[in-house]
Amino acid sequence: MSVLTIEPGATPADEEPPDTGERHRLTALTGLAALSLDAMASVAYGPEAIVLVLAAAGAHGLGFTLPVTLAIAGLLAVLVASYRQVIAAFPDGGGSYAVARTHLGARTSLVAAASLVLDYVLNVAVAVTAGVAALTSAFPELYGDRLWLCLAVLMVITGVNLRGIVESARAFIVPTVIFVGSILVLIVVGLFRSAPVSTAAAAGHGSVLADNATTVGALLLLKAFASGCSALTGVEALANAVPSFRVPRVKRAQRAEVALGAVLGVMLIGLSVLISRFHLQPVEGVTVLAQLADASFGHNWAFYVIQFATMILLALSANTSFGGLPVLLKLLARDNYLPHVFALKADRQVHRHGVLALAAVSAVLLVFSGGDTNTLVPLFAIGVFIGFTIAQVGMVRHWRGERGRGWRGKALLNGFGAVLTGVSAVVVTATKFEDGAWLIVIAVPLLVAAFETVHRAYARIGEQLGLGRIPTEPPHRDRSVVIVPVSNLSRLTCEALNAAASLGDEVRAVTVCHPDPEDRAHAHALARDWAQWDPGVPLIALTSERRALGRPIATYVAETATNEPGTRVTVLIPEVEPDRLWQRLLQNQRGAVVAHAVRRDTDAVICRLRFRIS
Repeated sequence: MSVLTIEPGATPADEEPPDTGERHRLTALTGLAALSLDAMASVAYGPEAIVLVLAAAGAHGLGFTLPVTLAIAGLLAVLVASYRQVIAAFPDGGGSYAVARTHLGARTSLVAAASLVLDYVLNVAVAVTAGVAALTSAFPELYGDRLWLCLAVLMVITGVNLRGIVESARAFIVPTVIFVGSILVLIVVGLFRSAPVSTAAAAGHGSVLADNATTVGALLLLKAFASGCSALTGVEALANAVPSFRVPRVKRAQRAEVALGAVLGVMLIGLSVLISRFHLQPVEGVTVLAQLADASFGHNWAFYVIQFATMILLALSANTSFGGLPVLLKLLARDNYLPHVFALKADRQVHRHGVLALAAVSAVLLVFSGGDTNTLVPLFAIGVFIGFTIAQVGMVRHWRGERGRGWRGKALLNGFGAVLTGVSAVVVTATKFEDGAWLIVIAVPLLVAAFETVHRAYARIGEQLGLGRIPTEPPHRDRSVVIVPVSNLSRLTCEALNAAASLGDEVRAVTVCHPDPEDRAHAHALARDWAQWDPGVPLIALTSERRALGRPIATYVAETATNEPGTRVTVLIPEVEPDRLWQRLLQNQRGAVVAHAVRRDTDAVICRLRFRIS
């Protein structure tokens, strides 16, 4: 006889170490690919949004493109520094929701959560429509099918995310690297190239530059700043999804946050410098990024690489929401503000129900908008700035309460950020209010009310169940009666009676018969066969004048519970479960009818016995 000795901490050679799920989590690099596509892709429309606003003041107004971009980059730096602190202080994720829940109260945390939910959902719709718009610009014959293209892209992204967040990161890391590399090369080449004449303008495209406009007012600059702030959406996603990173989670998430801020800042400022250097104007039908690529590279293969990389990344930037929102929904479910099903994880660390819910709501938005980006853009980026502001204010209270080393500097940074993001939130909402932002103003309170309704429902259920309280009496055994509905004799009937005899002290079989001759003959035949079989269980015939099935059984169950106090009544419903899915369509659903009637009219325990056949 041989003896196998295992030292403490050792693993047998034929056994693999337990799977802790870490291989299904993100590194700093894959975290960037999975959770920052929204922010990365914003360079395709952020600078253009600034230029379109400043064009109202003519060429003089376009001269403020770089100062406005620098202001946005400064706000980006403050946000990155702040969210590094949020990641360290709240490693369980949740971002502004987690901060507000701890330091600002439940109601404020729900406002933050509602704002982020809306932003994430809108991000999916805007990203998909923008990507498809870029595709239809290159291939105009597809324009009429843009809605179906949007839904197809959404389906692909959803399918990839159902495979796991790491799988989505691996699938999207190559397009991310190509896009960022192309933009950085464009900036470097453009800085060393002499300023050419705008190819788009020379080609005869109509300029949208205002005529004889030379005044640049504070309101116009604020509006340009608000429009350009759309480039900052997605900065918070890494802080929301810290649990998705590998250990050490905090350090990896912080590295990804800093890398995102650095890359995004360089791209925004670099593109803005090129816009000023080349004196670009907004041109109808041609994006600013396309003009920059044309001016830097010329109309060659490099130009088309930029266009296709932008198109793909815009469509895939919806993945940021699929990485961040399910984690937020998990936290809301954990705190009883959403159905608990959103807290469940499938294989590969996937919050499947959160992914599917996001896909479903986004699909509704796409159908509502008809696949048109302009319908959705006015609603975009408002929610995220509300979340930014709440997170900053909450972090100020966090540092004041903690009072650790250097807390004053950290609190000052967050306070300054709160002022900046608060002003930005007001400006963004005010400037886009008539364009559809009023919908967000209405939707946020409605979502908060829905969260609170779910929370009250869970509180009532918990009170009735006595959750968290030690029972006052020990378990005791009551007399039990098991009632088994039958319609004929078979192996299923035999298995049901065997199971019933194991469950209760007394077993009764019941069958429902109707007054017409055919059913009466069937009932007599069943009674004759039952007596011949003699299973030791009485067969009780229930008459139904209206040919009902569930109500007579429910009535008998209720009468049993009333006439035999202190007896626990269980209804065991035998059902066939075919091996093939399509064969289940052949079932008569008698079991479901009986279960519904008994559940509706009595307090009896219902047990559905599945008898598998192959």
